[in-house]
Amino acid sequence: MTEVNEGPRVGGWTRFVTARPRLALLAALVLTVLAVLAGGGVADRMGSGGWEDPDAESSYATKALEREFPEAQPNLLLLVDAGDASVDDPAVAAEAGRLAERLAGERGVTGVGSYWQSRSPALRAEDGHEALIAARLTGDETAMGRTLDRIAPSFRGEQGVVEVRVGGPVAVRHEMQAIIQEDLLRAELIALPVTLVLLVMVFGSAVAALLPLGIGIVAILGTNAVLRGLTEFTDVSVFAMNLTTALGLGLAIDYALFIVRRFREELSTGAEPLTAVGTTLRTAGRTVLFSALTVAVSLAAMLLFPQYFLRSFAYAGIAVVLLAAAAALILLPAALVLLGHRVNSLDLRTLLRRGRPAGKRPDEEGAAWGRAATLVMRRAPFFALGTTAVLVLLGLPFLGVRFGTADDRQLPSTAESHTVQQHIREGFPGSPGGGLDVLAEGPATQAQYAAYKERVAALPEVVRVDGPLVKGDTAYFTVLPEGEAVDDPAQRLVGDLRAVDAPFDTSVTGAAAVLVDSKDALGDRIPAAAAFIVVVTLLLVFLLTGSVLIPVQAVVLNALSLTAMFGAVVWVFQDGHLSGLLGFTTTGSIETTLPVLMFCVAFGLSMDYGVFLLSRIKEEHDHGGDHEQAVRHGLQRTGGLITAAAVILAVVMVAIGTSRVTNTKMLGLGIALAVLMDAMIVRSLLVPSVMRLTGRATWWAPGPLRRFHERFGLSEGESVRTPAGTAEAAAGSDTDPDKESATGHDKETEGARDTVEARG
Repeated sequence: MTEVNEGPRVGGWTRFVTARPRLALLAALVLTVLAVLAGGGVADRMGSGGWEDPDAESSYATKALEREFPEAQPNLLLLVDAGDASVDDPAVAAEAGRLAERLAGERGVTGVGSYWQSRSPALRAEDGHEALIAARLTGDETAMGRTLDRIAPSFRGEQGVVEVRVGGPVAVRHEMQAIIQEDLLRAELIALPVTLVLLVMVFGSAVAALLPLGIGIVAILGTNAVLRGLTEFTDVSVFAMNLTTALGLGLAIDYALFIVRRFREELSTGAEPLTAVGTTLRTAGRTVLFSALTVAVSLAAMLLFPQYFLRSFAYAGIAVVLLAAAAALILLPAALVLLGHRVNSLDLRTLLRRGRPAGKRPDEEGAAWGRAATLVMRRAPFFALGTTAVLVLLGLPFLGVRFGTADDRQLPSTAESHTVQQHIREGFPGSPGGGLDVLAEGPATQAQYAAYKERVAALPEVVRVDGPLVKGDTAYFTVLPEGEAVDDPAQRLVGDLRAVDAPFDTSVTGAAAVLVDSKDALGDRIPAAAAFIVVVTLLLVFLLTGSVLIPVQAVVLNALSLTAMFGAVVWVFQDGHLSGLLGFTTTGSIETTLPVLMFCVAFGLSMDYGVFLLSRIKEEHDHGGDHEQAVRHGLQRTGGLITAAAVILAVVMVAIGTSRVTNTKMLGLGIALAVLMDAMIVRSLLVPSVMRLTGRATWWAPGPLRRFHERFGLSEGESVRTPAGTAEAAAGSDTDPDKESATGHDKETEGARDTVEARG
């Protein structure tokens, strides 16, 4: 039997989160202050690499060469510019010798070498006016960064008769880390005030607008503390800080928007604040929980990849999603109970309307979404096929994607380390640092080394083979390929080198080898990651809707909504269109891990909006409306809010996209485009048209799955069930008083709800 309660019901969770609202908010304030203290300086402990597979052959060879032959893996370069003189001028050579000697005496520096010591033509510019001093900084990324900060000022700039600029991989990573921190602060300063203005426009009330912003700040600060703790145990990429800010503001605002909107809706029907909070948590609160789970699932898929760059985004994303949901479901209800009807205070829009006609009534604005849904469903085949064709067309450039590695060209052209590497690329023969290194391990004779060197030199795409440099039973060769360091011939050469017979164990590393191994690692794990996302998403959407077809539609349409993002990424960032306007240097390729990252983030955000729309359609359907009416009402009641949430999130992502680091720019602008396409095209046109075409079959499920959903499924607007032991009790009955009350309540207050929804 179902339990019949008199009057409005307040569930156990509502009682828990509202029992001591002031105490809950005070505890949250204390925890937030502690999070600020714990998360302070987190960016300084983060790395700026992580694109390589740590278990790959190239990673093993790199570590072995760093250990046995530090001079073979220089990560610090001093570009010595002799001006109008030649680098072979005695005064220049003497000054360069003093610089190299000083550098070798610095703590944390090893393997110092230079053109003036080795006379290697690869270390001398073709015009004879520049040459290189190379060294290796020891320790982890943090230690190398501190060493660079300590020594760079004393070597940079005019040194006697020469001028010195600092470059190399360590300088690139360190400068990238500093720029990301500066850009992130600027993005926050842009996003926060703009977001607040948009929230005021959505809610009208300044009090209501501040609530989502507060939830976002709590989520961001809490995630920074989590990431700071993770840096004690594992590598975390500094790029993840951008996702923390974007999702912390975006999702927290999304969740708070829907909860505050539903709370105000319930207040407008005459409900008391505590009762309104209870209804809000049973409806919008459950949707927020499902949404958070679907986003977290998409982000968790990145944990399956070995690159710590991707894993870092999973750490940050999962933490910020769960904290945003927790804050929205715990702190926000406590604040709403205390505010009550004051949540509508300080309607700033009245200032703009003073002396002007009021304009459209709110219910008319809300009804526009219903009329749009009716139009779309009336011409469902046209909108379904037309929208699909446009999205596929926008995604076609991705068919020409070329994958590469991140390098100094991620930085702005004015960055010192970028300038150094550009001089090396354009002015030095053989592109120092762009070759392939072959590690040879095991006892061997000089004759065996010579025979192996001849076989390698005979390979296509090989320009020159240097070495071997031998230390005990270990040696290494340097192989210079034709063309660019990571282009297709260089990647083919990696496979050829690994196939050469040798009387000793060989391992190949270098930029092209790292790229090949990274692509292999991603290719091996993408099927498992995609299967994980799809299966768990299908299960969660089924639990929400009880339909077999809707989860499939959700996955397919969400994936389709990402086509424009991927097409734009290739057209803009690979092919270089708009590079002047956006201020970046194109490399002709896309870093291998970026599409995986962008898919996981954008797919999760698309599911976020999909869950909000589907849950409201399901609620209307459960209240007795027919299929088309449920779709129309669902879009009418969420269309404006989803669009507002998408615009706010897009503003945050565009602020992130103003970064001077190309990968961050690509991430921010790409996801902003995906979010807007999903909310304004897919949710508004494709979803209602497809649901109209599938008709009543949309809600079909076989008997066993239907009974499973009746027992375990949840949906927005579902009544609280008693812990009866049977499926019938768990499913409720047709005479469930809560359902009857909800249905009657909905009919009586539909006009009032439309008014509030149009505002919120």
